[in-house]
Amino acid sequence: MSTTRMLTGDRPTGRLHLGHHVGSIANRVRLHRRYESFFIIADLHMLTTRNTREDIEQVSRNAREMVTDILAAGVEPDRATFYLQSAIPEVGDLNTLLQNLVTVPRLERVPSLKEMSRDAGKEEMPYGLLGYPVLQAADILCVKGQAVPVGKDNAAHVEVTREIARRFNHLYGEVFPVPELIMSETPTLIGTDGQGKMSKSRGNAIALADDPATVRRKVMGMYTDPNRVRADVPGTVEGNPVFAYHDVFNPDRAQVEELKARYRAGRVGDVEVKEALAGALNRFLDPIRERRARFEGQPGLVDELIFQGTERTRAEVHRTLVEVRRAMGLTSAYTQLRRRAERYRKAVATPA
Repeated sequence: MSTTRMLTGDRPTGRLHLGHHVGSIANRVRLHRRYESFFIIADLHMLTTRNTREDIEQVSRNAREMVTDILAAGVEPDRATFYLQSAIPEVGDLNTLLQNLVTVPRLERVPSLKEMSRDAGKEEMPYGLLGYPVLQAADILCVKGQAVPVGKDNAAHVEVTREIARRFNHLYGEVFPVPELIMSETPTLIGTDGQGKMSKSRGNAIALADDPATVRRKVMGMYTDPNRVRADVPGTVEGNPVFAYHDVFNPDRAQVEELKARYRAGRVGDVEVKEALAGALNRFLDPIRERRARFEGQPGLVDELIFQGTERTRAEVHRTLVEVRRAMGLTSAYTQLRRRAERYRKAVATPA
């Protein structure tokens, strides 16, 4: 494999949002021209928290919308391979082989799993969710991914992948590259309600597909300093979601610093600060909207990209699984059984 491979992706649970952009998409856009890039539509991972028939029926639509969001953000279709996880059963085979290389206590130490379970309203953690990092390892290693751009929440998952790759190579020989994490430079983006990270399930997200009016409406309803009851009361900038968004998305640094100074001095109201933020966010999203319109203007293009990408990825995964089984000796074991069976059939078919 001469070109370094990157593996990244998302669960098809709805439109992507600004939190996804700062957490991983911006990195993907920057890196996908440098690496041979695989983008997983992780619908099997979705089943760990959303597995009703209605959830599954939405996968096709959500996959198209998700890929469109990624393309709109700046990923070029001729430099990316998009694929549907559930359409490649060999990934499940590899997951089965890898799950014996990690212990339950190790998985229980992955901090985000309990949070995912809690956010999904689960009283107890499903077995599949506990094994989420192992399946993620199968996703990365099945295409021999060498670079994995992640946000802070997924860093611990990829560390499990690194441990599994090293363990496999130690036991059976060098098959897998040990993938490197490429961390986002931006901290986790807080939600518009100021209550934890931006999340589709919490309803505190600004989607990359939101129109200007929707963005303005969400910004005007954002949580700010709860102790500031009037515009002439000095406010707190630190920890204030509105200013956190200004810091990330408003390139006019002079405007941001002036608003911060006036806010601290009680010389500007929340409305003016939010209006400035809405304008900055819409200017940030305008190029994404233009690219989205271009891709949406070609009906069937995204479906074709996912289909062709899935076919290509399945061939890659099949080759990896053959190599894995051979390294573990599983191919040899079956070959020996087959040869003995063939000798037995010949013996019983030949008269004494």
